[in-house]
Amino acid sequence: MSVAVVAHCDWSIDRKKRWMCVAVCRGTGWIISAPEPVGDTADLIPRLRRRYETDGALVMGFDFPIGLPVAYGRASGLADFRSALRAFGSGQYERWFDVAGHRDEISLYRPFYPMRPGGTQRQHLFDALNIEDGSDLLRRCERATADRGDACMLFWTLGGNQVGKAAITGWREIIIPNLDDVVLWPFDGTLSELVKPGATIVAETYPGDVYGQLGTPRRPVWSKRQQSGRRSVGTHLLRWLANRPHVDGKAVEEMIHDGFGVDKSGEDQFDATIGLLGMIDVVEGRRAEGAPTTQDVMTWEGWILGQQTSTTEATHLKVG
Repeated sequence: MSVAVVAHCDWSIDRKKRWMCVAVCRGTGWIISAPEPVGDTADLIPRLRRRYETDGALVMGFDFPIGLPVAYGRASGLADFRSALRAFGSGQYERWFDVAGHRDEISLYRPFYPMRPGGTQRQHLFDALNIEDGSDLLRRCERATADRGDACMLFWTLGGNQVGKAAITGWREIIIPNLDDVVLWPFDGTLSELVKPGATIVAETYPGDVYGQLGTPRRPVWSKRQQSGRRSVGTHLLRWLANRPHVDGKAVEEMIHDGFGVDKSGEDQFDATIGLLGMIDVVEGRRAEGAPTTQDVMTWEGWILGQQTSTTEATHLKVG
């Protein structure tokens, strides 16, 4: 597999909290750059290509959902995730990206809810979408594993762990404008199939999974929002670098020692870096891509790069 550049973007609906960390291949090794703001998303992909003057494959990871629950996909009547991306925002799906403010506004064509707290319940979403079991609105990769509980469902947009609004901005700013110029992992194939000269491969990532891959302990409890917490687990990132002498991480080593500084952006820079390390391991084949080759995953749901299939997750999805 020949990849020229790997970039991991820590995403947020707040543009100031979008940070990325990039590694460029030089010979048989990698050079990691210090985390930097993502900047203008309109030219992000060509900007990275111009900077590194490469016609090689560019692999980009974003930690927002890339995929739809299969129950929703089948109910939509659309063919697959790519077809859905082309449909959303026009025709009967014109208001698909508009978060519903009231339960009466929720529909198959406007599934995100609620706009704000106050008298809102997940049951409103289930009822409007004709879903009997709320777990049907979770993608397989979002279901509980041995290391974490269920993620927040895509269409619920309330609370600190909600991901729906991040997906809306990510799809509208990154994926849809570049849909004809990028390939989507795993929908369009495995990494080995997608890595070709000039290819830009977009994949979903989740830094929280990479914590465990790097051996970062859950106890004692630490917080990525605190410099002291980030500093306390820095030894695991430094060990990763020490075990990979072909990876030049000088640009981030001092930042790791320092816990990525006292600024509030420290947690975003931390996750941008963590996500990149996980991506490098997958690109190099040290860690499996993880995506099950089931029709539901490949057609509708997608997967989180490097997340291994868990024996604790549900293996069958009912369709409402």
